[in-house]
Amino acid sequence: MPATPAPTPIPAAPPPTRFGIMTAPQQVDYHDVLRVWREADTIPEIEHAWLFDHLMPIGGDLDGPAYEGWTLLSALAAHTRRLRLGVLVTSNRFRPPALLAKIATTVDIVSGGRLDFGIGVGSRPDHPLARREYAAHGLPFHDSAHAVGSLAEACTVIRRLWTEEEPFDFHGTYHHLTGAFGNPKTVQRPHPPILIGGRSSATLRVVAEHADLWNIPGGDIDDVVRRSELLDRYCAEIGRDPASVTRSIHLPVSYEQPDVTRHAIGEATDAGFRHIVLGLPAPYPAEVARWVADELISTSAQ
Repeated sequence: MPATPAPTPIPAAPPPTRFGIMTAPQQVDYHDVLRVWREADTIPEIEHAWLFDHLMPIGGDLDGPAYEGWTLLSALAAHTRRLRLGVLVTSNRFRPPALLAKIATTVDIVSGGRLDFGIGVGSRPDHPLARREYAAHGLPFHDSAHAVGSLAEACTVIRRLWTEEEPFDFHGTYHHLTGAFGNPKTVQRPHPPILIGGRSSATLRVVAEHADLWNIPGGDIDDVVRRSELLDRYCAEIGRDPASVTRSIHLPVSYEQPDVTRHAIGEATDAGFRHIVLGLPAPYPAEVARWVADELISTSAQ
C-alpha cells in the first residue's frame, strides 16, 4: 500500500499591517494636535500616534513654536483612550537614561499601558540644524561613536529600571548610576515595547540587541531594504530571530497627491514593513484622521 503523502505545509500568513500617524509638534498649536489625536482615537484603522523630539523647529520658521515631546505626549495620553502612542524617536542626547525611564513610566501609567518607547541616537551630525538646539539649551553634542555607545548603555539602564525589584549600581563607559531604582513600575510587563530608530550600521547593531521594533525614514526603498537585510544579519550574529524585530517605517503624507503616498505604502509593505507611520504635514485639514483612514489605509489594504 503506497505511503500517504505528507500534507503540504500552509505558509504562515504575514502579520497584519498596523497604521499610525505622526504629528510633528512644530509650527502648530497644541489644540490642533489635540484635535487630530482625539479624532484618530475614534478610528480603529489608526492604531498608533507619534510625536517627534526636537526642542526647536527643524523646518519652516526657525523661530516658530516647538513643543517638548514627552510633556505633550503625557497630555495627549490623558485625552485618548485607545491609541498606542510614543515619540518617534526620543533623542538619547537630551535626557539622562534614568530620568528618561521615569518620564516614560509616568506616560505609560497615564495612558493605561499604551506607550511604545521610541528612542534613537539623536540628531545626525550632518543635519544642518542638528547642533542648534543643543547649543541653545546648553546640551553637549558628542560625536557619533559616543552617541551610539551611550544609546546601547541607556537601553540597558532603562530596561533594568523598569524591571528590577532592587536598587542597583551601573558603571558603564558613558553612564554611571549609584542606587538606581524605578518605582512605580510601568503598567506593561515586563516593560513597554522598545522601538529604536536609525539607519547607520552601528545603530542597527544596537537595534539587534535591544529593540522590539525598528523604525527607518522612508524615501529610497532600495536603501531601506538593504538596511533591513543588514539588521537580519546582525540579529543572526547574536542568535536572535530577525523576525522578532518588527519593521517600522515613517512615510510622509501628501494631501494633494495621495497616490504617491499609497505607492510608498505598497512598496514598504511589499518589503516586509508591517508598522507604518504616516507623517501628517501641518496645517492639518478638518477631519484629517478620517481622510487618512479612507484615502490611504483602507485603499492600501485592498
